[in-house]
Amino acid sequence: MNSIFAKQEKAIQAAGDTLGNIFHYISLFIIGATIVWSAAHEYMGMIESGYAGLKDILLLFIYLELGAMVGIYFKTHHLPVQYLIYIAITALARHLVIDMQKVSDPFHLYLILAIVTSILLLSISILVFAYTARSFGRPEDEFKIKPAGYSGDDRRYNSEDDRAIKVERRKPS
Repeated sequence: MNSIFAKQEKAIQAAGDTLGNIFHYISLFIIGATIVWSAAHEYMGMIESGYAGLKDILLLFIYLELGAMVGIYFKTHHLPVQYLIYIAITALARHLVIDMQKVSDPFHLYLILAIVTSILLLSISILVFAYTARSFGRPEDEFKIKPAGYSGDDRRYNSEDDRAIKVERRKPS
């Protein structure tokens, strides 16, 4: 009786995993397509206007970072926090450069100070992430997952275990 329930539970778990993966890939394709569509729309607006201003270029950098983040997430199933921080820094810099041109009252001065402080704190957090990754390793360094469509011969991947193997941590320098 127990083995029947175990088999059913295993089948249900496998079906749930498959449905979750299907939803995951469809969502990633939709997000990626939306980023490309939005970037193309903005780019067409730049072509129609005949030039690209600084705010347009910074917006394209934001789209580039979003696309890179989706691409990395698609390949590794890990969301690198650094990309979100880069996007936030670029968006804050864009706001600072474009929207803060007319400073007329103390509120705008405090707003500029808050934006600059935020950019500084985000930059420091990138340094902290880089230092800790270099000194202690990253969680994703512990196990490497074979990418979809992988067909090459790589010593990091073990043929006995197709899903994941232990990878040596880097020694702190």
